[in-house]
Amino acid sequence: MSEVRRMVTALLVAAIVLAGVFAIYAWVRSRPQDMPWTELDLSRPVGLFTGRKLTALTQDFDKCRTLLEAAGVRHTVLAPVDAGASCGYRDAVRFASGGARTIDFRPAALGVSCPVAAGLAMWEWNVVQPAALRHFGERVTRIDHLGSYNCRRLYGRDSGDYSEHATADAVDVAGFRLSDGTRISVLNDWKEADDPATAAFLREVRDGACDLFSTVLSPDYNAAHADHFHLDQAERGERGWRACR
Repeated sequence: MSEVRRMVTALLVAAIVLAGVFAIYAWVRSRPQDMPWTELDLSRPVGLFTGRKLTALTQDFDKCRTLLEAAGVRHTVLAPVDAGASCGYRDAVRFASGGARTIDFRPAALGVSCPVAAGLAMWEWNVVQPAALRHFGERVTRIDHLGSYNCRRLYGRDSGDYSEHATADAVDVAGFRLSDGTRISVLNDWKEADDPATAAFLREVRDGACDLFSTVLSPDYNAAHADHFHLDQAERGERGWRACR
């Protein structure tokens, strides 16, 4: 009798393990973006490792461009800029009109590194537009920015580390324009007491950017970021730290 019990128990354990294996397999199949070893696909929802995969594109310009093209992100390649050991770029692109993206940038002709462009596209699709529709019932038609490439050190100091702006690997977002003409400004609308819905939108798009960019800095970080979100794809290694403030 005890032998029969052992066999039944073994069969039950095997069935549970097999069911678990199938469940994991089904989950991986349905959520490949949550696996560290799967290929990045910009058209998929944001996963647990999407941000790190985007940052890793700093080492592979060709792959980054291929991903943009596969996702319908029209762009042109910018001529390389060589401004010394710490400044310049060889992987910058400029968004072109049409395609899968619908948000314009002002000032126009924004040039950013390809990994930043990929992050901005995913931010639009997965974060910015859904948040705007949820909070205002309107779509975002324009993002106002303060620029990307700028050969300078952090905070414009005379010494110390160079900013990610020095390689076009960063962009500063100052505000958003809705389809009804409403303008949302980081500087004027961040305070929750002034307009709770607008402040909630700004915090939601800030938090969503943290899943897509290596560094996200907002007015919560310091006074230097009172009027913009700083978004960059600083590469700090496979297990490098990521900043979200």
